[in-house]
Amino acid sequence: MHSTAMNYLKAGLCVLPANRKKKFPTVGKWTPYKTHLPNKHEVDAWFANTQNGLCIVCGAVSGNLEMIDFDNGGELFDAWAAKIPGDLLGRLVIESTQSGGRHVAYRCEDEVCGNVKLAQRAIDGGVITLIETRGQGGLFLCAPTEGYELLQGELAALPVLTMAERELLMQAAVDLDEIDDSLPESDHDAALPSNNTHSATLSADNSDMPGGDFNIRGNIRPVLEKHGWACIGKSGDNELWRRPGKDRGTHSATFNGECFFVHSTNASPFEAPQGHSKFRVYTLLEHGGDFSASTRDLSAQGYGESDSLDTDVDISAIVEMSAEMCSSPSHNSHNADCAANNADNEPNTPDIADPGPVPEHMFDVPGFVRQVMDFTLANAPYPNVGLAFCGAMALQSYLCGRKVQTSDDLRPNIYLLALASSGTGKDFPRKVNSRVMLETGNIAALGDKFASGQGIQDALLRSNAMLFQNDEMDGVLRQINFDRENKLESIPNILLTLYTSADAVYPVRVKAGQKETLSIDQPHLTLFGTATPQFFYESLSQRMLTNGLFARMMIIDVGTRGQGQTPGSARHVPDSILDTARWWSDFAPGRRGAGGNLYAMYPEPKSVPFTPDALKAIEAMQKKTDAKWHEADKQKNEADRTAWSRACENAKKLALIYACSENHENPVISLAAIEWASAFALHQTKRQLYLAGSYVAENPFHAECLKLLRRLRESKGQMARNKLMRAMRCKLADFDQIIGTLLMQGDIAAVDIPTKTKTAKGYRIT
Repeated sequence: MHSTAMNYLKAGLCVLPANRKKKFPTVGKWTPYKTHLPNKHEVDAWFANTQNGLCIVCGAVSGNLEMIDFDNGGELFDAWAAKIPGDLLGRLVIESTQSGGRHVAYRCEDEVCGNVKLAQRAIDGGVITLIETRGQGGLFLCAPTEGYELLQGELAALPVLTMAERELLMQAAVDLDEIDDSLPESDHDAALPSNNTHSATLSADNSDMPGGDFNIRGNIRPVLEKHGWACIGKSGDNELWRRPGKDRGTHSATFNGECFFVHSTNASPFEAPQGHSKFRVYTLLEHGGDFSASTRDLSAQGYGESDSLDTDVDISAIVEMSAEMCSSPSHNSHNADCAANNADNEPNTPDIADPGPVPEHMFDVPGFVRQVMDFTLANAPYPNVGLAFCGAMALQSYLCGRKVQTSDDLRPNIYLLALASSGTGKDFPRKVNSRVMLETGNIAALGDKFASGQGIQDALLRSNAMLFQNDEMDGVLRQINFDRENKLESIPNILLTLYTSADAVYPVRVKAGQKETLSIDQPHLTLFGTATPQFFYESLSQRMLTNGLFARMMIIDVGTRGQGQTPGSARHVPDSILDTARWWSDFAPGRRGAGGNLYAMYPEPKSVPFTPDALKAIEAMQKKTDAKWHEADKQKNEADRTAWSRACENAKKLALIYACSENHENPVISLAAIEWASAFALHQTKRQLYLAGSYVAENPFHAECLKLLRRLRESKGQMARNKLMRAMRCKLADFDQIIGTLLMQGDIAAVDIPTKTKTAKGYRIT
């Protein structure tokens, strides 16, 4: 038990000794360990003595660990597991408990909430819990405690799930709940009629009432902003909102246009984890929870039918029931019906899930990258976390280029592409990089735009290592599509060849009058490009997906520009940043006696080691991506094959840069580096596959079909026929041909959409 406890601690888990019978820690006051890990000496002392139990504290202290507990002998586990996709189920850590139940453990990429009861059963006048979670502030006994046995996976190697994957697990459990919660408890229950057999219908269709009408037509964004909430981006169809008083970090709530789902437990007056209708949000923020006052206010603004208020009956409780219909802790923003529509008309989710932009917490890389980001964000006129991250990562990639490698000879050369619209603040991160390179004597290695592959080669012949900062990468990508002859000196081919030649000798073309072939030993090219999202999407093609360049790019959608501020100067880079950059410039780790110009021509990079647990983690990542590749190979999907073939390599490159940023003098690739890099690379791969499925067409007609499907997704899965035709901007005959094709293929279905006056014909994604 002692060695296992130490392994758990090394994996970042808050491990404590416990009494097996009482299921409680035996360390006296254990509350402090809800927020910080014990140190090695504490764990060593606790488990040096005989212990009959071991427990782990959940939540942020253990890396956003959450556990689903299946009680009552685990009777619902099999039914729950049958609802989970096989690839997701196979990643989870599962153990049996001393009572015959099951524990399912994982980490989440975002904050987890406190303990939540997911499935219950009424029995003998009471209620028993069948499935519940252990989250922030909770704990659970686990193997190797007697009676607990790991059935799948290792607690020291927990998978990291996306919020969408976590919500899928939650929904599957809630589906097994045996308590009728169609009429949730409310502060206004006293106002409900005693005979309430039709209340569910009222709560699902009250658009003639001010609150119900506001749920359909109202806009809560100005209300949220008025009370200090800030929208910081999007993830698929979900807007990401940060609570008041929080300036950086991850989002606190999501909004899909209908339901405002709060994750943070520090977002008063909202309870969490819970979904809130637009009417409820308006009432809590504008009227302190007084639904009667809120109803009168909205009526005065023109919401609801005028005759619906010609009564002495207080209808606020009925309207509030509509607000509560989306309050389940298992709310899934893709399938919640918070707009008071009939559930039978709820649109299905698309076959290809959009993982959305990179979550903001994934931009946090310790050490040099964080320092450069902090300086950029503090001084940029319009600070943007995604752009600051790209700039800092590109700078670190260049500085350690030709100087470090992994044990399997991978190099830190990366191609970053930031999707940023005009006015988002693209210039400042580039200015910071230019200043650092000027101050450290590397300005000759800084490239701007490149008009040809030959230009890239000529620049590398002068410097051997280059940082190109190109603001028109969408033009370069369009050139890939127009290069029909696939000439060897085209930009995409040279970019591809340079990327794979970072550990080899790269021969440069022979020019006219040149007597011998020139070459570069271990060339290093870091690319920090920016592109307008619209033009980037339009430039995507099947050829780009399968030639390997797309799979090697890190594509970061930076979202909207940040809040404006009084800018600083990129010329005033802190000494701490410059000192580290100069250290890298002077660092020459070559063989004894090698230095100066000789090292510059024929470098011997330093090998950065993996820690043992990091090595296991990257091996697990390799197995996962190999399985995805074989799955794509069976389906003969070349785009998927190409994407998954590079995912693990991208993760190792990112982990190498992470290690160099964290400790430039003695870099080591740790478990934390691998976990971050793996999560980042997996997100990137999934995003690429979504873009491929949504934008890459085989012919012009196919492109129009994909465009129509995108319009439906943008409208939450369904749209009235007349509105959809206006959005497509095509001839009626062409529109009907697209619709007919998609109907025949089963991609869409015809639906009737209720409106205020009549039923409209429309379509939804199947």
